[in-house]
Amino acid sequence: MAAARVEILSLFRSLLRTSKNFSDYNIREYAKRRTIDGFHQNKNLSDPSSISSAVSQGISQLEIAKRQSIVYSLYAPKSKSVMEM
Repeated sequence: MAAARVEILSLFRSLLRTSKNFSDYNIREYAKRRTIDGFHQNKNLSDPSSISSAVSQGISQLEIAKRQSIVYSLYAPKSKSVMEM
């Protein structure tokens, strides 16, 4: 259980770190909110198979977010959003 907890917390921090890489404010806040909501939704899981399923889904979401942050950085807008000024 302790190893799983460390892995889960590491996944959570990685997802939040990756959300900071998005240049657009709206996308960045959406990724952060989606991460937090997903972990809150799954915090009461107790079955080991459902926990491992949720972790593997989180890992795949992390890979997607990393790829998307690269794509969004290639096509970043020239000016900042009103929320960032």
